[in-house]
Amino acid sequence: MLNGSNPKQGKIWKKATLTFSFDDCIMTHDFLISPIGTHSAILGIKWLEQESPEIDWSTRQLSLPIASPKVATIAQEEEADDSPLAGIPEQYHVYAKVFGEEEFNKLPPHRHYDIGIKLTDKGPLNSPLYSMTDAESVTLKEWLEAELKAGKIRPSKSSISSPVMFVPKKDGSRRLVVDYRRLNNRTKKNVYPLPRPDDLMSKLQGAKIFTKLDLRWGYNNVRVKEGDEWKTAFRTKYGLFESLVMTFGLTNAPAAFQYFMNDLFQDLLDVYVIIYLDDILIFSKDKAEHEFHVHEVLQRLEGAQLFCKGSKCEFHRTRVEYLGIIVSDKGFSLDTLKIQAVQEWPVPTTVKQVQSFLGFANFLRRFVANFSHLARPLHNLVKKETAWKWAEKEQAAFEGLK
Repeated sequence: MLNGSNPKQGKIWKKATLTFSFDDCIMTHDFLISPIGTHSAILGIKWLEQESPEIDWSTRQLSLPIASPKVATIAQEEEADDSPLAGIPEQYHVYAKVFGEEEFNKLPPHRHYDIGIKLTDKGPLNSPLYSMTDAESVTLKEWLEAELKAGKIRPSKSSISSPVMFVPKKDGSRRLVVDYRRLNNRTKKNVYPLPRPDDLMSKLQGAKIFTKLDLRWGYNNVRVKEGDEWKTAFRTKYGLFESLVMTFGLTNAPAAFQYFMNDLFQDLLDVYVIIYLDDILIFSKDKAEHEFHVHEVLQRLEGAQLFCKGSKCEFHRTRVEYLGIIVSDKGFSLDTLKIQAVQEWPVPTTVKQVQSFLGFANFLRRFVANFSHLARPLHNLVKKETAWKWAEKEQAAFEGLK
């Protein structure tokens, strides 16, 4: 056995075809029925040949590679606007640099907000290289060339590394990410809090006019602390590289970015600005004071060398979507598309699927009476010590939230 155990041997007395879930993949295979002791089932050589799982022999764990299309299309990197000031009110053109194309591809400077990575003593740091299709390999090579040209990554001689892989997006494209799970397990956690969305929304009472700003680069606006770049190293079939900017997947990235934003706008928070990671909302009671507020925020962004994508920003609106909630001068309402998504959500069959549903449906908390009480059976189901059992109370909770 992969885990080193020896199954009980017994006489084979029947054959059955079973459909089951492994690593969130549904599959159907033939099984031979025999008493094998405490083991529920044994997946043998035929299964290994048919499914070709990734096997990490150092930890004796296996996982299934993500199914790949014949043609791999990577999720589009953010591109500069053709007309950066199009749609930007004229009074804010003085901040053209904030929206300008020429600033977009410059590597951000080192600041005291740089993310450091402090490691604990126990646990492995290296992971095996994941296999890729020919199409994915071509896309990977193009991505590496673009990131090297932009200066976001560089060749590495690190003694540790994490693998890269493609993960699917809803639009059918695939995002290339670094699998930092082992590094994250060894990283000392930054417990700086993210704001509660309901707390943020409570600050908007009485506001009549809104401006929403969309920051370019997201986490990439933060540099990796000088001297810690080697810890971000990732291995590919084309070599070993390390990141110079904070990337999606690092365990402390959300906390580090939220601290950056909160510190930059500390005296404006909850006065006329709320921020959740890279989503900035400016709110005011009238147009005159709102223009002053927007000027102040744009001035600080320019000073901090942070840039916005003008085509995704919204200025001087009486109605705007923020964190999945429609905010207006009349109050709050739900995004109809999100409501529809919850209503059409399929019944979960794994703990991961329950976690995904709870994470997505959390935006309903403000609008559903007794949300916590309704969701309790589902929250109980995802606890580590709880065995999987989808029964009447779990189904009732699921339907109740829908």
